[in-house]
Amino acid sequence: MARKDSIVAFQHVLLERREALRQALAGNDSLLRQISQHSGGDEADFALDTMSVEVGSQLVEVVSRELANVEQALERMSRNRYGKCDACCCSIPLERLSVLPYATSCVKCQRLLEATGHTRGRTADWSQLIEQPVDSLRINDFDANIS
Repeated sequence: MARKDSIVAFQHVLLERREALRQALAGNDSLLRQISQHSGGDEADFALDTMSVEVGSQLVEVVSRELANVEQALERMSRNRYGKCDACCCSIPLERLSVLPYATSCVKCQRLLEATGHTRGRTADWSQLIEQPVDSLRINDFDANIS
């Protein structure tokens, strides 16, 4: 398959992913509103609701970030910049794009960016979200102002 055909296939993947992410955000947003409108219950219920809202907010943030990456990739396609590394302007290998269709850097430049601590806010650091131990969640660290 020629590179141009692969990019057209990636466009379809990105369009489908964008729609799925938009639907996920719409669902999460309504769920967060339902949780925050919940009233009554004891302190344990309130703590659970607070923790649920926090986790939901983090998930919305991750999904929003991915949606922004997908939107940027589609914009790059419209400007004929898709598949070109932002740093070195070389073509990003199709293998990398098949794994991460909104990649903006080749592997070599991405490694250099990560080694220097510059991620340009484009990639999610899943380790912080996934590897956080449950017992480190502090659900009592909030301020309440009831007036």
